[in-house]
Amino acid sequence: MSSTPVTWFEIGSDRPAEVESFYADLFGWTFEEQGAPGASYRQTAAGGERGIGGAIRATDGDSPNYAIFYAEVTDVAEACRRAEAAGGKVLVPVRTTPSGLVWAHVLDPSGNRIGVFTPPTGG
Repeated sequence: MSSTPVTWFEIGSDRPAEVESFYADLFGWTFEEQGAPGASYRQTAAGGERGIGGAIRATDGDSPNYAIFYAEVTDVAEACRRAEAAGGKVLVPVRTTPSGLVWAHVLDPSGNRIGVFTPPTGG
């Protein structure tokens, strides 16, 4: 049996415009409004050819905010700095695993936890 790949993500937020701005500032993602007027669903092709698509869904306070995914970045410390500059917070500061993977967790303005990482260098 083969494993199933992750092919979509969704971020639920009671402040979708603020969260959209956060991810645009942090990762350079662009969004396009989908669906009926006032029914906020903002799709992104986050990551282009290598990444997966996803969206931000307005929760309107009807459900808790949620998200968890890891975005691959070239510099985790810089991503943390940019997250704070864009209105987020560093939840778990930069850590390095024994294999050399560097990672951190940040919170977006809605309080959603996301991860950023740089894979180990070869050799």
